[in-house]
Order: sequence, then structure tokens, then C-alpha cells
Amino acid sequence: MKILIVGGVAGGASAAARLRRLDEKAEIIMFEKGEYISFANCGLPYFIGGDIKEKEKLTLQTPESFNARFNVDVRTMNEVVSVNPAQKSVSVLNRKTGEPYTEKYDKLILSPGAAPIVPNFEGSSGDRIFTLRNIPDTYKIKDFITNNHPKSAVVVGGGYIGIEMAENLHQAGLDVTIVELLDHVIGPIDFDMACDVHNHIESKGVHLYLEDGVKSIRHNANSLDVVLNSEVIHTDMLIMAVGVKPDTTLAKDAGLTVNGRGCIVVDEHMLTSDADIYAVGDAVEVTDFMTNAKGFIPLAGPANKQGRIAADNICGIDSKYKGTQGTAILKCFDMTVACTGLNERAAKIAGVDYEKSYTYSASHASYYPGAVNMSVKLVFEKKTGKVLGAQIVGFDGVDKRCDVIATAIRANMTIQDLTELELSYAPPYSSAKDPVNMAGYVAENILSGRTKIFHWHDVASIDPETSILLDIRTTYEFDNGFIQGSINIPLDSLRHHLKELDSKKTIYVICQVGLRGHVACQILRQNGFDCTNLSGGYRLYTSVFGKKKVKNYSDDINSHGSKKSDNAVNIAQSDKIDNKRVDLHAGKTELGKTVDNTKKEGIFNEETQNFTVNRISVDATGLQCPGPIMSLSKALKEANVHDIIEISTTDPAFASDAEAFCRRTGNTFISLVSSKGISTATIEKGKKEAVDIVEASECRNKASQVVPEYNNKNIIVFSGDLDKAIASFIIANASAAMGRKVSMFFTFWGLNILRKPEKINVKKDIISKMFGMMMPRGSKKLTLSKMNMGGMGAKMIRMVMKNKNVDSLEQLILASIDNGVELVACTMSMDVMGIKEEELIEGIKLGGAAAMLANAEESDMSLFI
Repeated sequence: MKILIVGGVAGGASAAARLRRLDEKAEIIMFEKGEYISFANCGLPYFIGGDIKEKEKLTLQTPESFNARFNVDVRTMNEVVSVNPAQKSVSVLNRKTGEPYTEKYDKLILSPGAAPIVPNFEGSSGDRIFTLRNIPDTYKIKDFITNNHPKSAVVVGGGYIGIEMAENLHQAGLDVTIVELLDHVIGPIDFDMACDVHNHIESKGVHLYLEDGVKSIRHNANSLDVVLNSEVIHTDMLIMAVGVKPDTTLAKDAGLTVNGRGCIVVDEHMLTSDADIYAVGDAVEVTDFMTNAKGFIPLAGPANKQGRIAADNICGIDSKYKGTQGTAILKCFDMTVACTGLNERAAKIAGVDYEKSYTYSASHASYYPGAVNMSVKLVFEKKTGKVLGAQIVGFDGVDKRCDVIATAIRANMTIQDLTELELSYAPPYSSAKDPVNMAGYVAENILSGRTKIFHWHDVASIDPETSILLDIRTTYEFDNGFIQGSINIPLDSLRHHLKELDSKKTIYVICQVGLRGHVACQILRQNGFDCTNLSGGYRLYTSVFGKKKVKNYSDDINSHGSKKSDNAVNIAQSDKIDNKRVDLHAGKTELGKTVDNTKKEGIFNEETQNFTVNRISVDATGLQCPGPIMSLSKALKEANVHDIIEISTTDPAFASDAEAFCRRTGNTFISLVSSKGISTATIEKGKKEAVDIVEASECRNKASQVVPEYNNKNIIVFSGDLDKAIASFIIANASAAMGRKVSMFFTFWGLNILRKPEKINVKKDIISKMFGMMMPRGSKKLTLSKMNMGGMGAKMIRMVMKNKNVDSLEQLILASIDNGVELVACTMSMDVMGIKEEELIEGIKLGGAAAMLANAEESDMSLFI
């Protein structure tokens, strides 16, 4: 039997290897129009980024090695240009010699793969525009970076290749921007799960434009202008990663049946409409395992399986391909994103009556070091509980859990089956209740009716006249961010204050991730209340919308329009201090002593003539300003001089806060490192006792905490008026010119001075969008505090300044940055005002109260403007 295979890589190479194992006598010829027959397609971006350093690592098999192992006639640089099914022959062009020739076949396997899509807009091709499909593409990109030293790159498309290319270009030292036409990256996952990915991408310094597209590209001498719907991006190079299309010209010209998308139609044996031609890999139409719908899902795993199945059938083995469920995984910097089965959009399109659940589980036992939560979204059928799909975003252990659920889907298992799975457990690897079990438990509670749920997208439609939004987190958590209109009664106080709740209203319960909300609902339900729990909790809500804060809880009227009872106010106020104390001591601070406890730790040992140093770990992840600083303060109080504190946090303002805190308290800030979403600061306790900002009034009575005088200048800019902004920067620049260290802390309306003038495409909730529309966007939109006259006053002031050769406000801002003035944006005010970091001009630091207070204490002048 003579078998011809067109195309190598995953499908063709696996078919050739399987054929030889089944039939030692068959004549097998494999054609590849390029130079390489089997290469690590999925590893190409990592060669560009430098993780894979040797070119040879990308080539899995050479023609010589493949022939030696499998006795296959491998013909690289030989392009099959046409197929003649009637003659059972193919026409081939030898690209080395230019010689055409013909080969006959008994059976033919087509494995042409998929080609990158290049949109048809002005300027879409050029020597600075690249796609990535094969090894030559990879070398071309790598060589361009090596030889031209580009400083920036735009990646068009936020799919798998787009994200991987963005990461690796960033790792190669480029300033990277991703442009994605949809509202989220990584199409196979849902928007709500992608929000964590968006935040992570931006935290790495990669710019992200969502719901934006490229209109055209202008080519300059040594750069490109990428014209988007919203603005123009100047860049040195561009990667097209908008997707792929089946490369099926050969099949179409041969008269084989293709679908509307151009995919080769095959049956379950991988047989085309011709009885002697098979097709495998990214070019073929597949059947969705869950819905039986036809589709196009180009993945390496299915391609390998299909190659094997085609070979089996050619050799007389009845082997069938039973569908693709779309199991995939992606490395996004140090984050992992995985999915399998149906996402929510696909379930809706298929008309499935489904429900969803969200869980947040640690990668391994929380008491064992290094545990980090993963977000799990489970989609399941309401009637039967059948598992339909899952999406997981996190760090360690994501792959394992996705594969377990993928196996459960393939076996048609239900959420009940997930609860019963016996999975391997040891503290470094998992918990006794594995994240897969936990997802099953939560879904089971929902289907059984033990917990009614509502979702993040339901909050806006809740009627405040007939409902109560009840946040049952601790007051410390509540103070750090809450959903507008919610009231706070901590879970542990709930039973004692049920009388303060209106039993005629539906109670919508909110906790951090949904777990405590389930407990609260059981208490409320069994006491006669109608209640429902926020699935995924405040954690998911803020991932989608960002943190929302409303009036202080001590206000008389909440945003539901109903007056709070005095008792309810007292609940929050009386529990507030105790709850903070308990959280910091038991929930977030874990002191791990690493030396012999029989020694006097952290003090000078006369016998050994050395200090014995204790290393203390503090977990402040999940806390926002001032939570991490409070945790650090408490740990320092319990430590001895020279002890090392390692505090982990997810608060973006903590770096500047911790450094400032150490300066004013006599401790030493050693380092700050970030890994897998967690920043860890290392601090050495100094001789001066640290200040506890919760008990700051005690400082006044401690002579040891008197701070020496400094001549720094501290300016707190509260106003967003043009005249006051100009005065602030004139003072700041004058002080800097005198050699003084100047810090400007922008809070509330003052933040508008620092906003970029152009609209920035970032996700916001409705309230934040309204704030954004009402507030001036940048310094040029500021008005005068007096005599503004509908904007005429501001224009007149600017004209007078120009005529008098006085620098404009924008010039003063740039001069202040050049002069080393520290511009700090208050993160708490940013949350309240709905301003995102991406909307601020370059050169701005994020900081909190601790950074501002430290600068004030080191200054001989503090101005509040």
C-alpha cells in the first residue's frame, strides 16, 4: 500500500508514525512545503522571549531522524500543488530545484493546518509587521528584535498566540500593547473570568485596549502608526494574532466537501467525501463533544489524535474520533488560564438550560506555605447536574484541576460525581477537600435549593424598595470596599441582630467569595427570611467592576433610601475595632519562627557574641490600604530588634507605603519582589519601636518616637481648580530648585490634574463611568475657582500666562517630574472617584495614607491645597 501525507507537524507526523507501527511494509511518503516536518509549534513564542534559547530545541524531528526511526520518505521543500482524486495522484513542486513531478497513491492524508488571518485594511503588510505560524516566522521576528532593537510592539489580537507573544516580547524588553476587538481576551473563557487576566496583564506593564480595533497602519521610516478606532499608537513593530483560518485550497480545488468556513468535512473516521482521502488537524471540521454542533477548534491535542485515527482506519482498525471539547491551557506571565467544555456563551447558543457557580480555592492546604487561590467557574445542566464546562484562572495547580474536570466531562459525570471524586492529597499539593470537590459541593448546594444565588450581573437590577443588600464580612473588610447600597452586619454578629432586618424584604447576602454567605443564608432561612447568596462574592464583583465605595456606614441614610436604625449603626461601630483586631491576629498574621526557640531571639547573645535573628512571615494578601501596613505594624511590635519581616500582599500601593513607613519608624526596607500575583516585602526591625497607625495617638507620649526635623516639602492637592493647581506646581518647582525633596499627594478632585486628556479604554462600573463623564479629563479641562465664566476665565488666565512667558500648567507638571518632584496618587481616592491607573499620566506613583504621613513627618512644611 502506498500512502501519501501532505503536511507534517502534529496531524501528519503522528499519522506517519502510527502507520509505520501498524504496517511495516507500507510505502509512506510525507510532503512538507517548508523546511521542517515536526516542530514545537506551541513553543515558538518562548524562543522569541528567550525561555527557549537553542534553535535546535524547536525541532522535534528532522527528516533524517524520522526516516531512521519510521522508514518514512520525508520530502521537505516539496509542495503539493494539486490533488487529482480521479487519477489518485498529486502534483508536486520541488521548491529546491523548481522541478514538478507526480506521485500516485492508494490512500492520501491531508494535514495542511491553519494559516494566520491578516485583516484587509490599509497598511496591513510590511517589514515591521509579522505573523507567527512556523519556524521561519519565528526566526524572522527574533532576528528583527536582535538587529533593529525595537523598543515597542503592538500585538493585534488577545487570543492564545496574542497573549503568549505579548508576554515574550515584554520579556525581551519591549513596551507591549495588546489590541483586542472583543470585550475580553482569550475567547474560549467568559468575560467575568477574563477580568482577572486583564488585571494581571496590566499589572505586568502591558497596555491593554479592549473593544477596539485597527482601522489602518501608517508606515514611517523606522516605525509604525497603528490607527485604532479610539486613538493612534506609535510603535516599532506589530504582530498580527487575530486568529487562524483553515488552509484548505488543495481540498477545495480537488472537489472535496468543505463547510461554509472552509473547513474540510470529515466523518468520525476522519474520512473526507472521497473514499481514499483522509484529512486531519487544524484544517478539518470537528464535532463539539458537548452539543454535537459542527465547529472549528484548532488545537494540537485533537490534531495528534486525529492523525492516529486516520492511520488506524487505513490499516483496517475501526477507530473513531468522538468530538472535541476544547480543553486548553495558557501561560499568561506567571498566571495560568485553563478551560474545558462549554463556556457560558456556548451554552446559551446551544439552548442549554444551565447554571453556573464560582469558587475560590487554595492551590494546596492553606497552612502550608505558598498557597494561592484559584478562581473556578463551573457550568452545569440544571435538570441533571451534568458537568458542561469549566474555566480556571490562578497560578499553581490550575492544570491539574482543569484536567480532572475535562475527564469528568468526557465521562458524562455530574456535579454530584465531582463531590465524590477521591483525589490525591498532601498539604504541599492539595487540600482534603480539593478545589474540584469544592466546586462540586457549591454546585450541589445550588441545584438542591439549599442556597439560592444571584450573580454579579444581577446586582444592578435589585429593587431597593423590596430588598436588602447585606454584607456579612467583617467591618474591616467592609471598610476596605463594598457594593453600593449594602449594609454591614458581620456573620458572627448576625444571630444577635436579626431583629434589625425587615423580614418582608428579600435579603441579598454578600461575603468575600460566597462561602460565608452560604452560612449566613442558612441562618437567615431557618429564621424565616427569604435570602439569596452572591455567587463568587465581592471578590468576583470587584474583579468585574472594580472596587466600589459609597457613603460611610455611619451616614444616616443608605442608598436604598431607607433610614438605618440606631441599633444597626451601633452594630458596625461597636464591632469595628474588635473585628479588626481579631482579623489581624488570627486571620492574616502568621508568625513562623525559624530558629531554635530556646535561644533569646533577636537580641545579643553574650555566649555566642552574635545576634540571633528570627524570620517572621506575614500574609496580608487580599487586604487593601491601610490593611497591609496595619499587619506590618503589628508584626513589628511582636518582633525583636534585627528580626526580619517578610510580608506578602496584593495591594499595589504597598511598595511606597512600606518604604515610607520604614523611613519614619526607624526600620529598614530591604527589598520588594513580585511573583504570581503576590508582592513580598522584606523588612528588618530597627531599634526604634514601630508606630501602630491604629493607635497613633500613643506616639505623642513616646519620646523615643520623636522624629528629627527635616527640610522636605509636602503638598497635599485636594482641589481640582486650575488656579490652585498652577500654584501648587509653582511652589513644588521652586522648592525643588532649592534642592528640597518635594512630595505632592493628589487626592479626590486633585486627581483630575493627573488624568490623561484622551479617553482610555478601561472597564468601569456605571457609577465610575458617570464620575468620569462629569469630571474634567486632564489639566487642560480644569476650571477656575472664581470668575470661571463658563470656561472663559480659564482661557484668559492661560492666555495671560503665555503672553507673560509663564509656563503653562502642563509645562509645570513636566518640569516637576524632570526636577524629581514625587507625584503620588491616592489609591483610596482613585477607588472612590472611579479613576484607573491607566488613566493617569506617566510618572505617577501610587500611594496611600502611610506614604503621605511619612512625607509630612519628614517635612518642615505641609500645604493642603
